[in-house]
Parts: sequence; C-alpha cells; structure tokens
Amino acid sequence: MKQDNKWPKVFPPLSPEQRRISDDFMKYWHEVLPARYGVVNKFNHGYPVKNAPAGFMRTLEIGCGDGEHLTYETLTQEQKNGYYAVDIRQNMVDALKKRFSEINAVVSDCQERMPFDDGYFDRILAIHVLEHLPNLPAAVRELHRLCDKQKGILTVVIPCEGSLAYSLARKVSAERIFMKRYKQSYDWFISREHINVPREILGELDPYFEVISSSYFPIPLPIMSCNLCIGLTFKPKT
Repeated sequence: MKQDNKWPKVFPPLSPEQRRISDDFMKYWHEVLPARYGVVNKFNHGYPVKNAPAGFMRTLEIGCGDGEHLTYETLTQEQKNGYYAVDIRQNMVDALKKRFSEINAVVSDCQERMPFDDGYFDRILAIHVLEHLPNLPAAVRELHRLCDKQKGILTVVIPCEGSLAYSLARKVSAERIFMKRYKQSYDWFISREHINVPREILGELDPYFEVISSSYFPIPLPIMSCNLCIGLTFKPKT
C-alpha cells in the first residue's frame, strides 16, 4: 500500500488462492460474528435501526454481506420493495438472495457510479464498510449524490481501527479464527481490508455530510482508545 495517503490506495494483486481465501473468510466471518460476538453485532446493527428516519421508504445498504443487518430490521412491504442491498462480492449477494428473496440484492461497487438516480434514497447504510474502501473519496461523493438532500440520512458504523481496545479484541477473535481456518498469517488479509482509520473516514465525510448523532461502544464516551466501534448518523450538506 502507498504510504502517502493519496487516493485511491493501491495494493499488489492477490494470488488466486488469496482471492479465494479472502472471499471465503468474509462470508465465514459474517456467519461467525452474530453467533460468537452477539453483543458487538447488536450494536453494529441496532444503532442504524434506532436512528432510522421516520417514514423512510428507500434504503441503500452498501457492503451488505449476506444480509445480516436485515435480521434486525422490521420493514413494511413497501420498505422491502425499496430496499437495495449492494455488495462487491457475488458470493455474498447470492447468499443474501437465498435468505431474503424480497430484497433487491445487487452486485455493484459504491466507489463507482451506481445505477440509481440522484437523491433516490432517504436512508443509506454503511455498516463496517468505509474502512475497507481504497477509493473512499469517490464512495463518499457517490453516497452524497444518492442521498435525498431534503430528508435523507447516512448512517455508518466504523471500527475504532488502531485503538488499543480494538487491536486486542481482534487478536482473540478474527485473527485467531483466520489463522486456525487457513493455517497462515492474518497480516496480508487485514492489511488490505481495514485500510482507512476513523480520522480519514471522518475527514472525507465532512465536506459532504453533517453529523447529527453519534454513539460509541462499549463505553458511551467519545474516547477512541477504549472503544471498539462508533455509530454516526449524518445529513447531507447541500
């Protein structure tokens, strides 16, 4: 990865085996997380539900994975019809379609222009997604384009990447599981996954969105070092 912090961040290509492992672990981790680390998952998905705008009709969820967030939602039929779940991995979209056949599941890249009109969504969700994006500025611009400027909101949940608490928690969770499953180092995988820290993410969001609420987990104080995750809700700037 380039160290000059210019966008997009560039990585050496994965070998076919590394690509297979990457896709497999992302799917496996989405299965393991709710079962073994439910308290964290409850915050990750509960925060966006609690901060949903009244009467929302059209939702865009980027980086939807296999649809775990949808198990926390209580949607009307009209809201289901207006729910678009987007992921860059075909295997994740296929898994979501099997679980939630009424949801619009789409393979697409939020770092590029997506097939929706300007201001189409009154709710956009990015749950543990923005830390993964090599071209974060392009994704933020696209989310701003798609967000209804009058009543729309963007809700994100991000890890406290780099904090002492988060680094220790990862050692005994994802890293341990990865090494046991694949019998190899976790470093090459995570070094190209969690590539954006909170400071970078908030810096890119600031020109386009205004924070209207936030919540830290597990300690409800804005102290990065002792927390694992941050939930933030924004309204688009015009």
